[in-house]
Amino acid sequence: MNTLTAQMSSDGGPWRLYVVLLGASDWPTFRWERSTPVPTPAERRAALAALGYEVAPAAEWSWTEDTRDPDDDSTPTLLIAAVDVHPREAVPA
Repeated sequence: MNTLTAQMSSDGGPWRLYVVLLGASDWPTFRWERSTPVPTPAERRAALAALGYEVAPAAEWSWTEDTRDPDDDSTPTLLIAAVDVHPREAVPA
């Protein structure tokens, strides 16, 4: 099964979840119009399902932080989460 990476990020504003599709000009994206609280695992699962994906078996979210200007530690922190996903299988009607 084709494994891809989904990422979720916020720089203090709304949270965005997107599936990274190399070579594509447009990535499937879901946006929460809030900065807090952080979307729960259940909300993330539902957003991925709405985009046609699901978390890969045994995959777990990992978190990291970044900044828009790595030379200035007073700039806002960008939080980034990532998880392996794959396309959802079609459910028979």
